[in-house]
Amino acid sequence: MTKISTKYRDKARKRLLESADVKKKVAEECLELILIASQMIVDTFASGGKVMICGNGGSAADSQHMAGELVCMLNKVFERPGLPAIALSTDTSILTAHANDLGFEKIFKRQVNALGKAGDVLIGITTSGSSPNILAAINSARTAKIRTIMLTGNSKKTKKLADVVLSVPSSNTQYIQESHIAIEHIICEIVEDHLFGAKR
Repeated sequence: MTKISTKYRDKARKRLLESADVKKKVAEECLELILIASQMIVDTFASGGKVMICGNGGSAADSQHMAGELVCMLNKVFERPGLPAIALSTDTSILTAHANDLGFEKIFKRQVNALGKAGDVLIGITTSGSSPNILAAINSARTAKIRTIMLTGNSKKTKKLADVVLSVPSSNTQYIQESHIAIEHIICEIVEDHLFGAKR
């Protein structure tokens, strides 16, 4: 097998720098919305509500990752109780039963209707901003007075689809996903520190 050549080193460097540039743009364009989303989640937990998170593919993995940070903990600087967060992409029996019997488009909507209540938060993650099952879940949540946050890319069609739309200024899926996980970590850190950090 041939060795990795210099051209791949250059490509790797290019990818890292481009991804860093996208994150700089996120810092410039999305900061206030990150704070608003964090406040929304803090208010939900403070009032006894929960956070539901959904996504497809890599965004499904992000959903599980973010739920894990909230239920467990992000930083181990201080002890805190778990926060009620559910990744709607994790129950394979629900997902496969619904997809097989009722179709794939409403797999998250059905769970929002069954598990959500007014005052909860739904976070929908879709890099394209056009995933039908994410949009269906968000629309259903808003009808049920569940607050909504969308993480997406630079699609202009998404601006009013959720209460807070965090649009990463890129059309490159991998850079959008890399920025999404950074945003998710920041939100988790703000929420965790605001609710429990002052008690240290």
